[in-house]
Amino acid sequence: MLSRVPRALNEHSAREDPVGQFLTWLADARTAGGAWADAMTVATATPGGRPSARAVLLRGVDERGFLFFTDYHSRKGRELTANARAALVFIWPELHRQVRVEGTVRRISAKESDDYFMSRPRGSRLAAVASRQGRAIASRELLERRVRQVSKRYRGQPIPRPPRWGGYRVAPTTIEFWQGRANRLHDRLGYLKLTDGSWRRQRLQP
Repeated sequence: MLSRVPRALNEHSAREDPVGQFLTWLADARTAGGAWADAMTVATATPGGRPSARAVLLRGVDERGFLFFTDYHSRKGRELTANARAALVFIWPELHRQVRVEGTVRRISAKESDDYFMSRPRGSRLAAVASRQGRAIASRELLERRVRQVSKRYRGQPIPRPPRWGGYRVAPTTIEFWQGRANRLHDRLGYLKLTDGSWRRQRLQP
């Protein structure tokens, strides 16, 4: 049983636009002080259906979709190249809330990736250049040596974005909002994107 009675989520109070509803909930999560309000699980799969999942940070959301950045040669990058669909999960325990997103995925433009890369702290940019995400390495010492080498190479200069690193945008086809309630009678609202670009909203059983 929940320690307190959360606010209700119903068809009359929820927004017709699920992205707007998500932004409202994200703002609530940030206000509630969740340390990782912008964290999300990204699930991908091979064409054969072998799934994998990991947590990353949301770096932007608007009517076009949900944005994150990674190494294109990482496991998720390779899987998205072969199977351009993903699922996202946000969970905010402080508010007894969860959001699930499913959709298609595309790389953003090189300029968008360049702009974001240049906004990152210099140390993060050095790490992105030095590290081959997800690949085996002999030791931590070797990784730190690579970072020092990259730092020396670009001393006094801007660090360019490596071509293998950039952003993906998940264009949602379904979004589900889950609000925990007492006695397992949780509120669930699902939004399905229709062919004309509008959204159909319906209540789901808990």
